[in-house]
Amino acid sequence: MALIQMTYLSMALLRTVEVQVILPVDKMNLVPGMQKEKKYKTLYLLHGLLGSNVDWISGTCIQRWAEAKNLAVVMPSGENSFYFDHAQPNSAYGAFVGQELPAMMKKTFPLSARREDTFIGGLSMGGYGALRNGLKYCDTFSHIISLSGACHIFEEKGHGLFGALACFGDRKKAEKTDLNPKIAFDNAREKGCVPKIYMSCGLEDGLLVPNRKLKEYFEKQGAELTYVETAGGHDWDFWNSQIHEAIDWLPLESESRGISSGHVTDQTE
Repeated sequence: MALIQMTYLSMALLRTVEVQVILPVDKMNLVPGMQKEKKYKTLYLLHGLLGSNVDWISGTCIQRWAEAKNLAVVMPSGENSFYFDHAQPNSAYGAFVGQELPAMMKKTFPLSARREDTFIGGLSMGGYGALRNGLKYCDTFSHIISLSGACHIFEEKGHGLFGALACFGDRKKAEKTDLNPKIAFDNAREKGCVPKIYMSCGLEDGLLVPNRKLKEYFEKQGAELTYVETAGGHDWDFWNSQIHEAIDWLPLESESRGISSGHVTDQTE
């Protein structure tokens, strides 16, 4: 498994951005005929508020699970942007994660260009970003993972934790646009390419009620939805367990018999 930290000049943000990439390119296959070039299925994974592109690596076992399933994982830094295009210049975070980043990664690494092999997910703020952008850019992404998604944005009074929700401006107006996952879902349905959705939230999480409400809306609209509630709060123990479940939900390969630094088996039989 290759763990790559890369930088590139983003045209959407007009600055150099940092991205972590998990790429299962160095797994050795000792069975004759198994060593061949391939294009990898890819999960774009978004961090939460106050986080960075290293959060998923340090907080979960994502590298080990991605390696087992031959899954590439791309983890950008989204700052506290909620992953949508802001009014101020050089802040097109939605276009960054929904268009530019997938295009750049496919030019740089051996990633599949097929929609059915391209997924987006995230936690908390990143869970909202995955829902909104997965639906808005539904021609890019076929599956969405939202863990403890920030689905309370248009219900909460004030500007939220650390003033984070101030970036939405007038939320009554924003609620009527595709910044609202409900509107984004309706738009994707009109385009005829609604992704499959995995949502989960901990029973002790303060965001449980808004997640339930959004889940009910998606169900009424006929979404292909897997919804999970289980013990846990808004923390890494929950996200670590749930990203494992979500990866199992994705249409991936069975666990590989290849040899890596963390998985050594006897393949001489």
